[in-house]
Amino acid sequence: MTNRIGNKDVAQQRSKEEKARIKRSNIEMEAVKKAAARAKYRNEVKGRISAAQAAQAF
Repeated sequence: MTNRIGNKDVAQQRSKEEKARIKRSNIEMEAVKKAAARAKYRNEVKGRISAAQAAQAF
């Protein structure tokens, strides 16, 4: 749940610009996460661990 100010949630007190800025930043962060996940699994043979995962294991 969101924090409360008296009777209202903090989210209700945000301006349209602030809401749009937060939404943009969330979309950007999600795009970064997706790109990292794609890069991690790109061009891998199924069932074989990658060189990066093998290095982390040791």
